[in-house]
Amino acid sequence: MGAALARWRKQRKMSGHALGKLVGLSQATVSRLENGVSSLDPQDVRRIAEALELPAAEIDRLVANAEHPSDQLVDWQATEPDLPARQQFVRQLETLGREVRTFQPAVVVGLLQTSEYARALLTPVETELAEDQLAASALAVSEAVSARMQRSQALYDRSRRFIFIMAETVLRNRVCAPVDMIGQIARLREVAELPNVSVRIIPEDARWPTAPYHGFEIMGEKSVLVDLFNTSLFSRGRRTVRNYRRVFDAYEALGTADIDPILDRHQKRYIRMLPGTAA
Repeated sequence: MGAALARWRKQRKMSGHALGKLVGLSQATVSRLENGVSSLDPQDVRRIAEALELPAAEIDRLVANAEHPSDQLVDWQATEPDLPARQQFVRQLETLGREVRTFQPAVVVGLLQTSEYARALLTPVETELAEDQLAASALAVSEAVSARMQRSQALYDRSRRFIFIMAETVLRNRVCAPVDMIGQIARLREVAELPNVSVRIIPEDARWPTAPYHGFEIMGEKSVLVDLFNTSLFSRGRRTVRNYRRVFDAYEALGTADIDPILDRHQKRYIRMLPGTAA
């Protein structure tokens, strides 16, 4: 619904500020509603739709969807493709819930990444998939890495709980230099010691109850986010969130909290890759 309202506003060539003045909302509130960060009240939907002079049938459809959000499975929306903006948006979503659950089958969870690891991941995405100039891309990557590091500060908020599950393949996938992989492993050990953080790893020889098609992040019980190469998709559909939560719980039961032996094994492998190290 938020994405639909945003499309109508842009078709009307109206700014968020102008729309907000018409309906008595701030530009920030309009932005949060359009991006799905804030829940859409049916009365707000009607006011916005009428201000945009939408067809009566479209107004009724949007209001009906707002009145019955639990019945909707059509609210997957794309975040902004811009890397820094995407990091800020995800940070907003994460602050809405006191618990964050994240699963990753191929790369280290974003909140656990070192700056070197994050830069190695984000640089190819921006320079190969975006249409910006390389100089602008380099700046965007730096801003996105900085934003991701700011997001990770939430881990030290003892009033919040974080549960991270990763496949052991995450450690085998060498996305940066061996020395940086060693630093990333050290970071995992450090964060795993925090009292409000649980880090579990699913061993390589485990039998998966559900195939690990992609990574995802569940914010509280309200939204789920999936990363793609050039954007992210998120949903606030209650049934969708429940389905992802069931998958997450199955993965959590499969993972082990005794991660040091696994980390030791991969750390030794990367140490052997360092220049001047005997095979």
